[in-house]
Amino acid sequence: MMRMASPHVVVVGSYVQDLCWKCVKFPLSGETIVGEFATGPGGKGSNQAVAAGRAGAETLFIGAVGGDAFGREAKAFYRAEKIPAVFVEKPRHATGTAAILVDGSGQNEIVVALGANAALAKADVPRAALEQARVVVGQLESNLSTTAHALKTARRAGVATILNPAPMRADFDASMLAAVDILIPNETEFIALVNRLRISGRTEFTEKALHGLNGEELHAMCRTLGPETVIVTLGGRGCFVSQRGSHLHIPVFTGIKVVDTTGAGDAFVGGFAAGLVTFEGDVVAAAHFANAVAALSVTKPGTARSVPTSKEIRAFLRKRK
Repeated sequence: MMRMASPHVVVVGSYVQDLCWKCVKFPLSGETIVGEFATGPGGKGSNQAVAAGRAGAETLFIGAVGGDAFGREAKAFYRAEKIPAVFVEKPRHATGTAAILVDGSGQNEIVVALGANAALAKADVPRAALEQARVVVGQLESNLSTTAHALKTARRAGVATILNPAPMRADFDASMLAAVDILIPNETEFIALVNRLRISGRTEFTEKALHGLNGEELHAMCRTLGPETVIVTLGGRGCFVSQRGSHLHIPVFTGIKVVDTTGAGDAFVGGFAAGLVTFEGDVVAAAHFANAVAALSVTKPGTARSVPTSKEIRAFLRKRK
């Protein structure tokens, strides 16, 4: 474990070993097809920490692993990345794993086993790191009570808090949103939140209904969720930024050759956290920056390993300016 006196970005969340199969098309029920296999570091929390760290922010990752080969690989990966990490070992649990299928168009299907991530306890998270950070990031792929505790602790200390509500879970407690400054869901997670909180005014809010909203309507819906800032990532349509007094749609960068979309959302969240530090809390500038990080991530296969470096991001933005 590397140590850092006062990291700017602290990510509390999941490490998952990605087990990825690339195939021409997704198999049908009962069908077996031949594909190509690769494995590497992943997990929403870890991916976001790597994205923030590679983007230039001083970053600390806090998560749990099992006492197994995948756990050892996680520690070795962070040492190689030179990103400080607190890996709490849970001997009774396996390191989290994810089975990922990627088809010929770069789209993906994922099944996650949380493993040790579900056992991350409040006591495992150093309070000082949360209180001295500038940004604290959480997701829903780890122990939910610990995630809520981390966000509340940071918020009480005046630290900006970000929640990526992924993956959306049946046991998600919406009261967690009270400790969130910036909420970053994708389309699926936004729809789930709207339905969970019963704020659509409809029997069921759907993807079709979401796509039918204009900017003012989507902004009004975002305002009902609670956090001061809501950023809905829209895949190939960019992202929508809703703040109390304004809203803005930021389109994606064009001319990008998509190889693998797995982890693009994590790249956006981590890139945004780094951007929030770099641009002194400017949400819109950070979102533009995060769009670039996500765009570059889909041009390479894998999750953490596809995240661009600060040098690559700067070069990309210079060309696109």
